[in-house]
Amino acid sequence: MIQLIERGWYQQASWLKVLRPLSILFTRLSRRRRAKFQCSDSLYQSPVPIIVVGNISVGGTGKTPVVLALIELLRSFGYRPGIVSRGYGAKPPSYPWRIAADQPSAETGDEPLLLHSRGQVPVVIDPDRPAAVRHLLANSDCDLIISDDGLQHYALKRDIEIAVIDGVRGLGNQCCLPEGPLREPPERLSEVDFILQNGGTEIQYPGSQMFTLAPIQIMSLQGMQIYIASEWSESQTIKKVHAVCGIGNPKRFFNTLRELGLEVIEHSFSDHHQYTQADFDGLNDYPIMMTEKDAVKCKLLNIPNSWVLQVAAMLPDTFKDSLLQRLAAIDTKGTENG
Repeated sequence: MIQLIERGWYQQASWLKVLRPLSILFTRLSRRRRAKFQCSDSLYQSPVPIIVVGNISVGGTGKTPVVLALIELLRSFGYRPGIVSRGYGAKPPSYPWRIAADQPSAETGDEPLLLHSRGQVPVVIDPDRPAAVRHLLANSDCDLIISDDGLQHYALKRDIEIAVIDGVRGLGNQCCLPEGPLREPPERLSEVDFILQNGGTEIQYPGSQMFTLAPIQIMSLQGMQIYIASEWSESQTIKKVHAVCGIGNPKRFFNTLRELGLEVIEHSFSDHHQYTQADFDGLNDYPIMMTEKDAVKCKLLNIPNSWVLQVAAMLPDTFKDSLLQRLAAIDTKGTENG
């Protein structure tokens, strides 16, 4: 039923109108909640700049690769970034919880663990974002914090908001949940500082800047073998693979593999799926390919001939320049106030 509703969102299915009363209620509550925070004088103000990266729709938009690209960009300009996250699905011993590389994904959440391991930055998870920021600042030397998937977490004041949208699927039928895929109404995008559009052939929303996800490397699950993504198939006698994927928009992953010249057998799971050995039973006739987000949940499983596709967000130079200018202005203002 969930998959049927999701397809309907992006196929403009008319039968979804039966959910409109619930969507109207959801939209009103969303607007009321945001207005309440905007009028509050008790929001937490971090002493270091806060960049929020999120989206207004459910499902995958390419947000995690964007955060990783931001880490690389910011570090190259001398910043020491850290990350706070809600840690969707995480079950740590306590909150706030700082991620360590050897922790299981069931404890940390898949995306925070991926951001920590690949980004090599401190990551703290806590549904209470201000508490996560305070913990991160007290236990690291971060001078800038990225709030991952934090667009709707209004208790934390932010200096810069970046919304990521899917350039192929767009905003679907542009309705809020459950009639459509949106967490907030489309006009929310007019209030953010930057809109990054992941692919597509034309701009889906005014003011968007387009980026792409480029396949970079393919590595064995345990990291012992690494190939340039475009050269991996040359090492294989058979071009067919089992593509295992538990992300918000698995179609993008499958299409990327096909663009690399592979014949794909699709195996889709729900977003944030916690894999077990049984999920891979019978998949030993061809190589198994997965995303990085899936791989962090499979490290402890015995999955022979399994491979991980690593992608990178290729951000436009205009966005990079504008972001760094905004940060420089924030730094200057902070120095003057100090």
